[in-house]
Amino acid sequence: MNEDETNCFGQFGNELQSKNAEHFYSDSEVDLLIDDISVAAKEAIEQAGAEAAKAAALAMIERQAELLREKAEAMREAERWKIEAEIIKANNKKNVFIGVIAGLLGGLALGITGTLLMSN
Repeated sequence: MNEDETNCFGQFGNELQSKNAEHFYSDSEVDLLIDDISVAAKEAIEQAGAEAAKAAALAMIERQAELLREKAEAMREAERWKIEAEIIKANNKKNVFIGVIAGLLGGLALGITGTLLMSN
């Protein structure tokens, strides 16, 4: 039996590996075996718990990253709409100014034409 097998089976490795051997274990040997199995089981449970905690933390971090990406996208979209609104506002001001000028010129032309027609 090599060292890894000895570590795996502990002091009971020879008896457990031999299928033909008939051996009756004493109460103290059974207790030791149960203790070894219990320790190994507790370590496995702790390791599984640690892995589950890591997985939960990773899932939370991934969700946070997704939320940050969504927030950044929403902020970019809001900025785009803000710029479009500013452009529309500037165009509206320009259109109002052009309309006022056109109205004044049209009124002036109409006034001059009316005055000329009335004077004839």
